[in-house]
Amino acid sequence: MKVLLIDDDPLVRFALASMLQPYGYEVVTAENGRIGTRLLRTEHPDVVITDIIMPDQEGFETIIEIKREHPDTKVIAISGGFRQGNLDILPMARALGADAAIAKPFEPSQLIDEIKRLTIPLAA
Repeated sequence: MKVLLIDDDPLVRFALASMLQPYGYEVVTAENGRIGTRLLRTEHPDVVITDIIMPDQEGFETIIEIKREHPDTKVIAISGGFRQGNLDILPMARALGADAAIAKPFEPSQLIDEIKRLTIPLAA
C-alpha cells in the first residue's frame, strides 16, 4: 500500500516515513501541497496524509484539490495548530473532505489505526 505524506517539516516527514515503512507501507513524501498534488497524479497513493499549516499550498487547499480530482483517495489531515484565529483546524479539514483528522503529537498506533480503518474493507 502506498502512502503520500505531505508536511513542510523535514523531521516530521522523516519520522512518519520511518514509522510507516516497518508496517509495509511504501511512503512518498512532499514538502507542500503543490508538490503533493503533483505527486498524487503520478504515484497514485492509497492514502494521503497531509499537514494543514504549510507554505506554498496549505492543507485545506490540498484536501479540496485531492477530493475534487481523486474523490476515492483517502485523506488524513494532521496538525499541531488546533486553532487559527476563530477557525478550528481539524474539524474544518473534515468538513472540506478529509476522511480523518489527527492532532499532533500523536501515537504511531493512532495513525496506523486510521490508515487501516480507511483502507481495509468491512466484511459483508
